Amino acid sequence: MSGTDWALSKVNSAIQNKNTNEVAPIALFVYNRPWHTRQTIESLQKNEFSAESDLFIFSDAAQKPEAVAAVCEVREYIKTIGGFKSVNIVERGENLGLANSIIGGVSSLCEEYGRVIVLEDDLVVSPVFLAYMHAALEKYSDEPRVMQISGNMFPVLHPEALPRTFFCRVTTSWGWATWDRAWRKFEPDAKKLADMITTQKLRKDFDSGYDYFQILTMQGRGEIDSWAIRWYASVFLSGGFCLHPSLSLVSNIGHDGSGVHCIGSSKYRVSLSSTMPEPFPQIIEESPQGQQALENFFRATCQSPWRRLLGRVKNVLQYIVKLP
Repeated sequence: MSGTDWALSKVNSAIQNKNTNEVAPIALFVYNRPWHTRQTIESLQKNEFSAESDLFIFSDAAQKPEAVAAVCEVREYIKTIGGFKSVNIVERGENLGLANSIIGGVSSLCEEYGRVIVLEDDLVVSPVFLAYMHAALEKYSDEPRVMQISGNMFPVLHPEALPRTFFCRVTTSWGWATWDRAWRKFEPDAKKLADMITTQKLRKDFDSGYDYFQILTMQGRGEIDSWAIRWYASVFLSGGFCLHPSLSLVSNIGHDGSGVHCIGSSKYRVSLSSTMPEPFPQIIEESPQGQQALENFFRATCQSPWRRLLGRVKNVLQYIVKLP
């Protein structure tokens, strides 16, 4: 029996014995995109473990009057959802924002269940997404350095050259899972995290090809509101790793300009894998190939707004210098 089969057999046994501490609930965070939310739900319903899963839907309230109608439409739709062991809806009475909503929802479910699978309302998942998540959560449940399971993989070059699954320091926010033991290390104070990275002279390792530290300092100044950058910094400073598949089990369909936190873009477009990613790594260590593939992708296609602005300024200056 492979390691994946063994882990899934334990999950199935837990389901049969109604041991909820070994079966991760699904947390879905929704706002004002009914079409996207429906795509997320329909993809989840095609998964093997959907009928045995407790689904918790956290519906944030409208931030502005113009969002009220769409929020109401989403809330009407989620009341009709079936195909899961249970559907539990939490309707916020006021707008918390995505960061506070996720932090609160993940914290409450981790405390009750010990583990959680997390999705947002613009993610379409592979039919093997839940099986992968449950197997990985079970396999690494007692490994303190494994702090997150990622279902997403960016469209890196030559994914066929990577291990089917591998560990990296970088976390992702599109379809992921964690345990209470790891989430307890989440540090909400971005200034504290940035100071620790600076003091320990870890900025280069933390950035990993992208301006993560700049985003963290922006969070500390209150210019943005991101739970994900604080989670990554918390994992990084804890010496933790995230398990990644070489082929993505999650597709973000929200880069169509419809979201509050994203603009239209095709650079993250992936083809969903329908094959279970295995084997899982036996040794808990970072994959040099996997880390390098991510860094290459970030450097090539995911420059921060600051780097893009700097590039434009350089282009203008070069043009001016060449003028007669």
